[in-house]
Amino acid sequence: MPSNFLKTGLLLIVMTGIFLGMGALVGGRGGLIIAFGVALVMNLITYWKSDQIVLRMHGAQEVDEHAAPDFHRLVEGLCQRAGLAKPRLYVMNSPQPNAFATGRNPENSALCASTGLIDLLTKEEVAGVMAHELAHVKNRDTLTMTVAASIGGAISMFANMLQFGMLFGGTRNARTGMFGTLVAAILAPLAATLVHMAISRSREYQADQIGAQICGNPLWLASALVKIQNAIKSGARNETAQQIPASAHMFIVNPLTGRGLDNFFSTHPSTENRVAELEKLAQEWGMTRGKAEGGFLPSAVPATGRTVWPKSSDARRGPWG
Repeated sequence: MPSNFLKTGLLLIVMTGIFLGMGALVGGRGGLIIAFGVALVMNLITYWKSDQIVLRMHGAQEVDEHAAPDFHRLVEGLCQRAGLAKPRLYVMNSPQPNAFATGRNPENSALCASTGLIDLLTKEEVAGVMAHELAHVKNRDTLTMTVAASIGGAISMFANMLQFGMLFGGTRNARTGMFGTLVAAILAPLAATLVHMAISRSREYQADQIGAQICGNPLWLASALVKIQNAIKSGARNETAQQIPASAHMFIVNPLTGRGLDNFFSTHPSTENRVAELEKLAQEWGMTRGKAEGGFLPSAVPATGRTVWPKSSDARRGPWG
């Protein structure tokens, strides 16, 4: 996908440029050199360890087939339909229903679902969400999204340090003075967020479409998106995402609560627009709202009765806590 590679290159170049510009504004040539070294090391580390960095950032714990057999069977069946190797499966202890994918390539990928998502959604809706995340893996979006989260987090951290320094007069002797430091502290994270917003939206529409093809029913994902969005609007919070907003673009639905400027800087299309596109796709396939037939569930996952998913009540014990 040439357009994806072009957008990937643009994203990394712009965000690295922002980081270098911050170093130059604060420290002149010396600051530029230091920022370049930091950016180089950061990109190398995130390439090889991107999945572990983000998973640890959100406190995710790996679940094996013994702890969540139906979860594993469901993802394994979806992977067979998508022509992908099965990724590692993780669960993060958060009441907010959400999920993300990470990893440097399809052979080294991981899917992470929150306990809130597993508790709230039906198995069909979970299949739709996991299919969406597998579409990101198939499109090789995960590396770019993870590196962007790491660099964006570093930019935000640097900006916070500068603002803290200005508060106590620690940057008054910076080569560019207070003005340059103020620009770096305010405009750099703003620019990084705008880059996220410009590039991530098209990826979500594409992953929705491919995810619908993988699971076989666009309405499963549409229903899941509505439930997730309603839960977030009702106040379900992801505390880690609130503290590290640079990782918001990785989730299937924007995890930020919409307070302040969160909605303006959302990296996702509106849920209403995504649902409308999925319903349009379902109509093209001859499906109607509420119709469950036509999708895919592996035969090992029971159609009725209790399905063995990891539960939020288990998050303090067992293999993920």
